[in-house]
Amino acid sequence: MRRIAKILPLAVCLAGVSAAYGQQPGAPPGPVSPPQAAAKPTDALTNGDVIKMVEAKLGGELIISKIKSSPSNFDTSIDAILKLKDAGVSETIIKAMVEAKAAGDTAAKEAAAKEVSERVSAPPLPPDPNDPKSPHDAGIYWLAKEKRGQPMILLEPAVYSQGKTGNMFGAAMTGGLSKAKWKAVVREGRATLRVNESLPEFWFYFEEKSHGLSGSGFGGGASSPNEFVLAKMEHKGDHRELVVGEFGALGASSGTRSKDTVPFDFVKVSPGVYKVKPNQLLAPGEYCFFFAGTNMTMGMAGGKLFDFGMDRAQ
Repeated sequence: MRRIAKILPLAVCLAGVSAAYGQQPGAPPGPVSPPQAAAKPTDALTNGDVIKMVEAKLGGELIISKIKSSPSNFDTSIDAILKLKDAGVSETIIKAMVEAKAAGDTAAKEAAAKEVSERVSAPPLPPDPNDPKSPHDAGIYWLAKEKRGQPMILLEPAVYSQGKTGNMFGAAMTGGLSKAKWKAVVREGRATLRVNESLPEFWFYFEEKSHGLSGSGFGGGASSPNEFVLAKMEHKGDHRELVVGEFGALGASSGTRSKDTVPFDFVKVSPGVYKVKPNQLLAPGEYCFFFAGTNMTMGMAGGKLFDFGMDRAQ
C-alpha cells in the first residue's frame, strides 16, 4: 500500500508532462513545432489583385483607398486596361490605377536623376601622388618599383650653361676632316637621383594646353617623349659632358651622337601622359633625357636636361 502511495504522485506528474506536449502518457515525445514565420511585407498590388477585390464585391471607395495607400506594380497598357474592363473593374478604379502607375514612374525617374546628380556633383577624389595614372604636375617621373610609400620620384632638371669644344687640335691638324665637338657640360660629377633598376620605367606628364615641360627651359615646347633622347653622359670627375654637336670641313651636325643614345619605347596612357621604358638594360653610369625637338645651336644656347644616375641593380 505504501509502495502504491509513492508511485501515484510520480504517475500524475508524468501525465501532466505528456498532456503539455499533446501526447498520451507513455507515447514517445514528438518534435516541438517551430514558431510561425513572421509575416512577409505586403507585396505590391497588381492588376490581378484589383480583379480579385472586384470579384469579392468590395466597394469601389475601399479598393481605391487600398490602391492609394499601397505600393503597386500595375500594367496600364491598352490591352491591360481592356482586360480590366472585361473583368468588371470600373473606370474610376482603373483611373486610380493609372494615376498610381504614373506617380510611381515619376518618383522612380526623380530618384534616378537625383542619384546621377549626386554622383556628378560629388567632389573628385584627391590625386594620389604615388599612382602614375593620377594627375601630376608636368615633368618626368621615375616609377620606383622597389620603393614603397613614395614610388613616383620627379627628375629635377639640371642646367647646362655652356658649350665646350673638343678635338679642336685634331680638327686643325687634319684640315677639318676630323670633327670638332660641341659638348654640353653639367656641373657635378654625379646626378642627385640614383636609380638601381636596370630597366627603369619613367612617366612623362605634359600640359596639353601650354606644353608644361616646355616651361622647364625648352625653347620650342615639347608635347611627346618622341622629342627627347635618352643619352649616356661622360663622367669627367667634377662634371658630366654630353656631345650635342659636331662640325668639320665636310659640314656640321647638331644633336646627340647615336653611340650615346639609348632607344626607348613609349605608350600613350591618356592625353598628355606617357609611359616610357628603355628597350635595353642600362649599364651603370650617368644618363639624361635631353630635349631634341629644337636646334640648340650645337649646345651654345644652353638649357636644361633631366638627369639621373644608374647604380648597379640590386
